Amino acid sequence: MAELHDLSALDAAAAIRSREVSPVELVDHYLDRIERLDGRIGAFVTVTADAARKQAETAEAAVLAATTSTDLAPLHGVPIGIKDLNLTAGVPTKLGSALFSDFVPPIDDSVVVLLRQAGTISLGKTATPEFGLPCYTETDTGPPARTPWDTTRLAGGSSGGAAAAVSSGFLPIAQGSDGGGSIRIPASVTGLFGLKPSRGRVSRGPLDADSSGLSVLGPLARTVRDAAAFLDATAIPQPGDPYWAPPLPSGESYLGWCDRVPHRLRIGRYIEPPIPGAVVDPECRTAWENASALLESLGHEVIDIGLPIPPQTIQAFETVWSVASHGAPIDPGRESELRPLTRYLWERGRAVTGPQYAAALGQLTLISRQHIAATSSYDAILTPTLAMPPRPIGWFCGTEQEPVDPAEDFERQKMFTPWTAVYNASGQPAASLPLHWTPEGLPIGVMLIGRPAGEAALLALSAQIESASPWSKRHPAIWTE
Repeated sequence: MAELHDLSALDAAAAIRSREVSPVELVDHYLDRIERLDGRIGAFVTVTADAARKQAETAEAAVLAATTSTDLAPLHGVPIGIKDLNLTAGVPTKLGSALFSDFVPPIDDSVVVLLRQAGTISLGKTATPEFGLPCYTETDTGPPARTPWDTTRLAGGSSGGAAAAVSSGFLPIAQGSDGGGSIRIPASVTGLFGLKPSRGRVSRGPLDADSSGLSVLGPLARTVRDAAAFLDATAIPQPGDPYWAPPLPSGESYLGWCDRVPHRLRIGRYIEPPIPGAVVDPECRTAWENASALLESLGHEVIDIGLPIPPQTIQAFETVWSVASHGAPIDPGRESELRPLTRYLWERGRAVTGPQYAAALGQLTLISRQHIAATSSYDAILTPTLAMPPRPIGWFCGTEQEPVDPAEDFERQKMFTPWTAVYNASGQPAASLPLHWTPEGLPIGVMLIGRPAGEAALLALSAQIESASPWSKRHPAIWTE
């Protein structure tokens, strides 16, 4: 191996089990990279170096005490980052907001507990925009999260810090969340594999203020197999979960599915944006066309389909999203301290009546059922992940000197990411695959949507694509620093 950060999460776990690498070495290596380089990237909002080193020492002692490799958890000693929207006991959880800059929760989210039980070691909290509402990561709590492929451009959002960390070689894998594209968007602009699991696949407990069911938790990873290992570690229902995705049959694993070669699949594709006025950048179209050709070369049937989403989908989603912006408990006397976009969404949400909200939720459910029924003859759907390459810093919200009106900010976000939110409404699994780079070296993702609760088959297809067109060895310049 050239450098420790060249190891995938699974390779690192294997090296730890074979005692080629110690957890202490691995954690120190990543902490050193974060300390030296993250000032240029803005991936982390909180680094828990002391706690991580103590956990690494404990993990190393466990390796030395183990009599067989099976005595160790599957990701034993592997560093990870936790998105700063997820609760971490005793560690600040700022939610991307200055209003929560001093908030230290007394409990962990279930996903944090499950990742710790799988053996991972958290190095800290990754940056996210205020309450995870925008598709870019610019906050009042720290610098923008930048894509390492061009640090004048944003890393996307709302899991922007998580994606920037993995793409920069600060972590082998990171935890993210996705309520309207927040894993797939940053995966696309940082050159990673990002998986949005099915609704109910990964617990959002024990506290969950998302009554809409739009948001799910999942991985940002360099490889499909790492993402599958994350899902194996976290797809464990917890008491009180309002949604339960059907589990895999006994004896199967998501990682195991990555070794299955898919049979000839029927893959529907469309590129028409479901949002009026959205324009597909030629590079995003090229990525989509190239992905189609690759799928055909692998023996799959790729079929053009019409836009399967009616226009009223976006309006209903916006209604639900604006109401969801009220999920965080805000002191009414401090609303003026919120960022302009958050205040804009709050005001929109406050104007929605109970019956209007119920109608919007019902409309999304009906549209999702109709969409799933209309595409049921296809094993997967292919679209671009985004309509544009990575955006420059300030493109959405402007600067302090020249701010963009928040209504215009929101419209720009819709033009940037017209496809992703639909599949939060439907609850289907979806992934962004890094299959294209522009001549300037900017990554462009394509999105594959699986059947309901079909993560296993989606991972198998993604692994086949990765084998045919590998991406994990392609890195930005910061990788070698």
